[in-house]
Amino acid sequence: MRILYAILACVLVVCIVIATSVGPAGIGWNHTLSALLRAIPGVESLLAEHLAPVTPAQSGLILGVRLPRVILAALTGAGLSIAGAVMQGVFANSLAEPGVTGVSAGAAVGAVFVIVFGGVCLPPWFLTLTAFLGALAATVAVQLLAGIRGSHGATLLLVGIAINALLGAVVSATIANADSSDKAQGAMFWLNGDLSAASWRDVSVMVIPLIFGSLLLLFLSPELNLLTLGDAQATSTGVNTQLMRHLLLGLAALVTAAAVSVTGIISFVGLVVPHICRLLFGANHRRILPLSLLVGAIFLVLADLVARLLLHPVVLQTGTVTAFIGAPVLLYLVARRAR
Repeated sequence: MRILYAILACVLVVCIVIATSVGPAGIGWNHTLSALLRAIPGVESLLAEHLAPVTPAQSGLILGVRLPRVILAALTGAGLSIAGAVMQGVFANSLAEPGVTGVSAGAAVGAVFVIVFGGVCLPPWFLTLTAFLGALAATVAVQLLAGIRGSHGATLLLVGIAINALLGAVVSATIANADSSDKAQGAMFWLNGDLSAASWRDVSVMVIPLIFGSLLLLFLSPELNLLTLGDAQATSTGVNTQLMRHLLLGLAALVTAAAVSVTGIISFVGLVVPHICRLLFGANHRRILPLSLLVGAIFLVLADLVARLLLHPVVLQTGTVTAFIGAPVLLYLVARRAR
């Protein structure tokens, strides 16, 4: 498996270089790679003779505009995929996904409120912060309400569905009462998920909670394997099933909240990617979680590239492309499961 991880990591790096190279202002991959290497301290002095020349304008476009968007896509795809893999394991349901615990709906409420009712004096980061806090609040509510009735995955799933429905109604009512069509359109644009305005500020906001949560989830993959065997089996090995289930879902929600608070709601990544990894490589979460992380990053980088290029000069939203790809795959998986 280590060889497979190394291959996927190399594929991810290649995809990042290609995605950073492509755009309306054509820049060769060699110039892109040169700009990326020059940005690493000490590399330029070592490889100066072998690096292609890069103008300040090219360097600014690559490092200041394209690279943050591509890095944000990779981080978001990785986070949503590993969160989806964890939720599918906890709920013992291969069709579970990150939004099922209300985290995406909570982020949507926070963001839509700021877009519709916020003033122009609010700083740009306030929307991201509000979406993140809304996502965490929804997660806490689901965990507390589920804890009242018990710790079973079915209880958490049902409470998450109810919270999603409630918050979805709040979002719809908020958009319907927007005092201008521009605000309503802005809210709908955010809800569809997009990376077009990505910046290094966005990356800095989400990178720490996303990486922290993902690393902890990788560390807890053996406990997740035990949970999938059943509560009795897990308890016999000394695992506190109630605490572990809430901890895993809380970390998965943290990762999801970090991603969607910046990008908006990008659907199907956390559903399709871990499901395919499970079909190809089995149900061992020691393998599924890192594979989902890498494949998810590759998938969203390529999906965002398609969003930029498919109907150029018209730019599709990244969430629209993932829905176009994910919906048919989901229908196929459901049909295959029914057979």
